[in-house]
Amino acid sequence: MEKREYKELADKVIGMLMNNGADMKTNNHLAMDNWEWPTGVALYSLYKVYEKSGDESYLKMLEDWFAHQLAKKPPHRNVNTVAPVLAMVCVYSVTKNEEYLPHINSWADWVMNEMPRTEYDGLQHMTVLNHHHQQLWDDTLFMAVLFLLKAGKLFNRRDWIEEAKYQFLIHIKYLQDKITGLFYHGWTFDRRHNFAEAFWARGNSWFTAGAVEFIEILDDRDDATSKYVHAAWLDQVKELQKYQGIRGLFNTLLDDESAYYETSATAAIAYGVHKGLRIGLLSGDIYEKMSENAINAVVNKVAEDGTVEGVSFGTGMGHNLQFYKDIAVRPTAYGQGLTFLMLTELI
Repeated sequence: MEKREYKELADKVIGMLMNNGADMKTNNHLAMDNWEWPTGVALYSLYKVYEKSGDESYLKMLEDWFAHQLAKKPPHRNVNTVAPVLAMVCVYSVTKNEEYLPHINSWADWVMNEMPRTEYDGLQHMTVLNHHHQQLWDDTLFMAVLFLLKAGKLFNRRDWIEEAKYQFLIHIKYLQDKITGLFYHGWTFDRRHNFAEAFWARGNSWFTAGAVEFIEILDDRDDATSKYVHAAWLDQVKELQKYQGIRGLFNTLLDDESAYYETSATAAIAYGVHKGLRIGLLSGDIYEKMSENAINAVVNKVAEDGTVEGVSFGTGMGHNLQFYKDIAVRPTAYGQGLTFLMLTELI
């Protein structure tokens, strides 16, 4: 496909999401009229298209969305509702809209001082329904830590930057398998284990995409934490390459061929690997082919109306591997958003 065709596909993918009904009664994770993590992923992807294309219509979409949401009652604060603030920081970096400043500062203060912590001061994966006592999850890095780093860099807050660096380090320590380099979904300090020891694909992909963002935002390749995150990412990508399916997709359990193929994880992995190649974190024909195959596989999962198919629904922590195989497959905002994010690398 040509760059123009990728842009047209991206417009279709995000258009389906933006035009979808806002009625959350459907509980389909596809509506955009909510302050939640699936929406946060899509918003960040919208900003990436604006950043790369200069298309002001995407910036306008973001400004309109934030204006609408900020007029509402403030959302419940948890790890997932931090996610949209990353896009707010990005929009502020362009528009300098001072209305955003108290919200950005308030969310950063909450993460720094009020968000529950695990042993050794990790960010506990607290959600609206469950505090997940003493648990670290892959998802937290993308949902909350990238925001803290981006805001820290923009506002020259060394304390926020150092906290973001520490969170990547402690999550790598407890979630990355030392033998394979793949990431377990979670860790509990209460029982000191990795639950089902699942190499869940989307959990891994939060790191594949998130680590590249971390390195780019921090913008200091000589920094010790940046070097450590890069090394962890390389170990993961080298192992991921071994598990890519013949058609380019990844199984929802990476090392289990009986688990179904999953599109959102493939899209995020494709984004991370393609961007890693582009900015010099990785090189080699084998990884270029890996990226190309994943991109083509995801493109082939986009329906005529722009719906991204083959996406697993919201996934809590599994205590056995079958749990992940049984997660329903249906369209979601993060499926659209991660596919859109992948396409931002191609337009």
